Amino acid sequence: MLQQTQVATVIPYYHRFMESFPTINDLANAEEDVVLHHWTGLGYYARARNLHKAAKIIQQDYHGKFPENIEQVIALPGIGRSTAGAILSLSLNQHHPILDGNVKRVLARSYVVEGYNGLTKFDKALWQLSEQLTPAIETASFNQAMMDLGATVCTRSKPTCEVCPVESACLANASDQQANFPQKKPKKTIPEKSTIMIIPRLRQSLNDHLTNKATSKHSTKYSTKVLMEKRPPAGIWGGLWCFYEVSSTRDIPKQLKQLSLKAISEQTLPTFRHTFSHFHLDITPIVIDCEMLTTEQSVAIAEPNQQTWYDLHQPLDVGLAASTKKLLSLLTKNINDTGESHQTI
Repeated sequence: MLQQTQVATVIPYYHRFMESFPTINDLANAEEDVVLHHWTGLGYYARARNLHKAAKIIQQDYHGKFPENIEQVIALPGIGRSTAGAILSLSLNQHHPILDGNVKRVLARSYVVEGYNGLTKFDKALWQLSEQLTPAIETASFNQAMMDLGATVCTRSKPTCEVCPVESACLANASDQQANFPQKKPKKTIPEKSTIMIIPRLRQSLNDHLTNKATSKHSTKYSTKVLMEKRPPAGIWGGLWCFYEVSSTRDIPKQLKQLSLKAISEQTLPTFRHTFSHFHLDITPIVIDCEMLTTEQSVAIAEPNQQTWYDLHQPLDVGLAASTKKLLSLLTKNINDTGESHQTI
């Protein structure tokens, strides 16, 4: 969880995750949807999928006991050399160097190493330093201290050098160049892409409509159920539940027919931007109130376990993409504010 996410953000997620999956076997036996639901909001969902896969491997190949050999740990999905070294040094005091972002910053400043994160030459030089400096005795304390030093003292901006235990040996501090190390990665123009997300909303049956009229202060013409699909395991939003995407509004009728749906009315919501690490995605959501086609009118659709009618009033414990979560919140707010699911959002 701490890879690419700050500690303050992680803490509540960590506690919920450990309450639900206190052992490796608990995690291995869990459904992927449940695991991803616990990760919703943390981003970089491949981490959750890899964690789940790793638990299954440990259960199957190591009888549920975490391996203690660094090559075996590195072979697990989603675990690289630094993470493996941190796990084994901190838990078993094994002699392994580490090189997370905080340690990189401390070493780059202390030894004025030219380069930026991700540059092969830069990373190689820092690994050599970490290997040389990491002691065989009290490795756990040293590695924890290095991470804490980078996180709390040798920070990205405004490092508190006056309280740093290695201030006198830091070459960047001696030349007042702390802000220049590590160097900034050259900026690239982030591509912009766009997509249309359709949100099929199910029309209620006549009986349901009459029941609502008789029992509710507000009669609703449409239900609180919206159709979503589960994305393939790989790629953007892999394994998460999202709304259907089309590249053009001309594709909507075909997509609905494949879903055995017929549009009654539609409403285009404001376009919003979701930014990934490597591109911007502009999303235009269109809410489409639908009714089911008859068997004769319908065509073959996706596997049932790859799509679901998601009830806004009874949320499922599944992994949701950030864009999906935002749209569900908008739809739910509209119902709560108006009492009618068919009014303007």
